[in-house]
Amino acid sequence: MNVQGVPYRTIWAEGGSVKIIDQTRLPHAFVVAELDSLEAAVTAIATMQVRGAPLIGAAAAYGLALAMREDPTDDGLARARERLLATRPTAVNLRWALDRGAEHLAPLPPDERAGTAFRLAARICDDDVDANRRLGAHGYRILQEIHAARVPASGRSTGDGVGVVEGDVDRLNVLTHCNAGWLATVDRGTATAGIYQAHEEGLPLHVWVDETRPRSQGGRLTAWELGEQGIPHTVIPDGAAAHLMARGQVDVVLVGTDRTTARGDVVNKIGTYPVALAARDNGIPFYVAAPSSSIDFSVDEGTEVPIEERAPDEVTWVTGKTAEGGVATVRVIPEGSPARNYAFDVTPARLVTGLVTERGVTEASTEGLARLFPERAR
Repeated sequence: MNVQGVPYRTIWAEGGSVKIIDQTRLPHAFVVAELDSLEAAVTAIATMQVRGAPLIGAAAAYGLALAMREDPTDDGLARARERLLATRPTAVNLRWALDRGAEHLAPLPPDERAGTAFRLAARICDDDVDANRRLGAHGYRILQEIHAARVPASGRSTGDGVGVVEGDVDRLNVLTHCNAGWLATVDRGTATAGIYQAHEEGLPLHVWVDETRPRSQGGRLTAWELGEQGIPHTVIPDGAAAHLMARGQVDVVLVGTDRTTARGDVVNKIGTYPVALAARDNGIPFYVAAPSSSIDFSVDEGTEVPIEERAPDEVTWVTGKTAEGGVATVRVIPEGSPARNYAFDVTPARLVTGLVTERGVTEASTEGLARLFPERAR
């Protein structure tokens, strides 16, 4: 996608190292960071300089390549896989990329491993971009169909003076949660891929962006990238989503996933489950963009997936830009009050209207996923 008109991927190899966009610095600064070792890759994933299930997988693949340059022995391969696998337990793409890397590298002599690992990481990145483009085409068709079927009622509420304004009643209102965009992948995004194509094709739309506390990946990241692409959007507190649905101001919900189980349960950023409940109560379609790399056919129920719990500091402190232009971190809850920071929740398959994959759209069920991916289904 474009940053100030210049196309970027979120990760790429350059001059013997790996370059990433440091997402901890957004939206206040656009910084390209360099990864030159296994430990640098581990830190980038663990501290969320890179985040989002597909991008975590790509970063892990490059981390394995950097490790093979340092120590290409069997022990070095095993240590690198273990170090990288421990960084983020919930997103399945991490394990998928590391398993794929180990499978390719283990049979090779040590002196061939680094070069092969870098080529494999580049292929994983290219495959991600291709999958997102195909997934986006299916997402775009869903948005087209909903827009075509939508007949704005006379006198329909058009908002409170922001976002959807008078004269925009033909605009499709999409609500998304967290960041399933370009920044969560190598390019295009998953949930946003269809939004980007719709915008490019001239479909009038507006995106409600859930803030997504506590790290505010919606407010910090999704809003930033939508703005860079010129797509109309409005950031809202997470608690406002159900209110907008009840007022008829949301036509479709489109989110991503960090892991989707074999029966269609969706593990995604914390707060996704209540959005799905509100969508069901208000008769609003709830779609999940699920690339095949994020589908875990070894797990049936979402309750089996380990849920990452991050540091409580992310809840108790907030970092932002001051009126003077500096960046400051301030405490927002009382001293001594404890906090818990669950990073993900589980949306049951019964609340999901459809899973949007690179192979097409299916109902969230064992049978639906098996039809699309017969070679992987058990």
